Amino acid sequence: MKVNVEVECSPEEARRFLGLPDVTKANDVYVDALANAMRGVGSFDQLNDMAKQIAPMGQFGLKLFQQLMESGAAMATSASPSTKDTKPKS
Repeated sequence: MKVNVEVECSPEEARRFLGLPDVTKANDVYVDALANAMRGVGSFDQLNDMAKQIAPMGQFGLKLFQQLMESGAAMATSASPSTKDTKPKS
């Protein structure tokens, strides 16, 4: 049996329903700080230095994270029960 449920709600309603914390204020502070830091950037080198401070591992870190997510998805897919009919045919 397969059951599909569709729920229409705003992101705020979904956050409350799932019991997730409200991080709106923290996000606003982060965005303001990043915007202020970007205003002080006058050249590409300064922008590059700032990016290294934010993500020290840079491209390598992003690829590592991507590989982690892909391997997790592959493991989850292989661990799920097969949808093939497993009953012996008579």
